[in-house]
Amino acid sequence: MASSLYLYLLVLVLGGALQASVDGHLSHEILARQKADRVKKLPGQPEVGFRQYAGYVTVNESHGRALFYWFFEATHKPHQKPLLLWLNGGPGCSSIGFGATEELGPFFPRKDGKLKFNPHTWNKATNLLFVESPVGVGFSYTNTSSDIDQLGDTITAKDSYLFLINWFKRFPQFKPHDFYIAGESYAGHYVPQLAEVIYDHNKHVSKKLHINLKGFLIGNALLDDDTDQRGMVSYAWDHAVISDRVFFDIKKACNFSVEPVTDECNFALGEYFAVYNIIDMYSLYAPTCEDDANSSTTSFVARQLPLIRGNVSPKIFSKFPAWRKRPTGYDPCASDYTEVYLNRPDVQAALHANVTNIPYPWTHCSNNISFWNDAPASILPIIKKLVDGGLRIWVFRLLIITIFYSLIYEIN
Repeated sequence: MASSLYLYLLVLVLGGALQASVDGHLSHEILARQKADRVKKLPGQPEVGFRQYAGYVTVNESHGRALFYWFFEATHKPHQKPLLLWLNGGPGCSSIGFGATEELGPFFPRKDGKLKFNPHTWNKATNLLFVESPVGVGFSYTNTSSDIDQLGDTITAKDSYLFLINWFKRFPQFKPHDFYIAGESYAGHYVPQLAEVIYDHNKHVSKKLHINLKGFLIGNALLDDDTDQRGMVSYAWDHAVISDRVFFDIKKACNFSVEPVTDECNFALGEYFAVYNIIDMYSLYAPTCEDDANSSTTSFVARQLPLIRGNVSPKIFSKFPAWRKRPTGYDPCASDYTEVYLNRPDVQAALHANVTNIPYPWTHCSNNISFWNDAPASILPIIKKLVDGGLRIWVFRLLIITIFYSLIYEIN
């Protein structure tokens, strides 16, 4: 049975390569490129029956801009499963660090430096693709330093689109598959904006460049500055995180639809965010990571990211460093294990990562991105446009993420 399945997959790959050769690509070149990206086995990885690939896709030749990806074929019948791209937000945070290794990917780093298999991995239901976007995030890089100062929602969507166009040239056997995009947090911007770029381009590009986009799903998504920020404050009050006084001070002093904010609003929000110095705002009832006395790492929950300046949504909350903290899942130290693992030279070699010797360590969220050029206050008009255009869209709360596999698996 296993040999028959292997033969079928081999025929499928060769068939996809042959089709690509009709479009002007030589089949042996495509197969060689896929072979170069093949991840045979990661350090400390358990045995699995599916294939994985990782490497770089160039999105701008002249600037030397390249995005790093990690791709897992579905555990069973990948030729029959859809393809899903997962994006994390930030802006400036890694889908490899969060989505792939701590949430929905097949392998989770452990404290002992080995990987454990995630029994709820989404690649039981779909072919699963992660990309670190924009450049400057994780292993993704640019050889033109001024690119970092130009980052924003628009260029992120453009580069992600070019990544997909070029990735499908490398893996043409997946191009006919139903394609979905998913993500969380600031991916509430990234995912609909990328979907819109694909939707608009599909109207006039050739069949060769057409992407079979069917829909997208976003969790705990940043969609509308006004309602998102008011909702966060109401949530904290409902769960007794902040006092009645702080809650009513914010209601009285803050208008989240207006900038700049008053001094009274800034003071009230300062009291709101101060609470999250001792509580994980994304997991109120979970403990924070207590560092091992001999550990050289610092708990990710305890760290705060540098404040990104510029036009970042939400316009008011994003000015507070505490907003930049990120969830770590059920194990509050999970991000520590990931950061240690992905900075190991043997792991990077196995993933074909950091081939340019990036002069800084891999981190969950980039310390290099300090300015953001553009971010609309509301993504709702894009979502309305794409709903009207016939795309399937699901906006979900984070707790639903753990049961998505069982739902989609039954559908397939």
